[in-house]
Amino acid sequence: MSTTDPHRPGDTPPPLLLGLLLCALLPACALFPRPQRPVHAPPAEAAAVTFPMDLPTEGSVSLSGPTLAAIQLAMEDFLPWDTHPHEGATPREVCLYQRESYDVIASPGAEGIIYVEIFPRTGACEMGGPPVMDFSAIYAIDAKGKRILAVRR
Repeated sequence: MSTTDPHRPGDTPPPLLLGLLLCALLPACALFPRPQRPVHAPPAEAAAVTFPMDLPTEGSVSLSGPTLAAIQLAMEDFLPWDTHPHEGATPREVCLYQRESYDVIASPGAEGIIYVEIFPRTGACEMGGPPVMDFSAIYAIDAKGKRILAVRR
């Protein structure tokens, strides 16, 4: 008959070891925050919105799912949601950190590639200086594979 203890002194039982390992790794999750969620209006403001029976056709834009996904991918690379102006940024620099300061052209290419051009909206960040010219990019996006194939800046 053996009287050996399955948990010798110095050995850590597996559940305790796993728990300690998880506790050690859990703070690492803070290094990878979730993407920012959109802000919703307060309920009182939302209740005041009335939707039309049919959406207006003048000025409307229709995008296919793959085109929308390609634009989202390109914009997230071009100007990520968590990007902020540096301290002491000029008003023009602050403007260039706003996604609404840019326009986008999306064009279908061969073999499922979608080309996405992002460029400053005319007059958006002019503020009395020379026109903004060097803040643009063209992306080649593989919409099915959800990946950026190439970028030309």
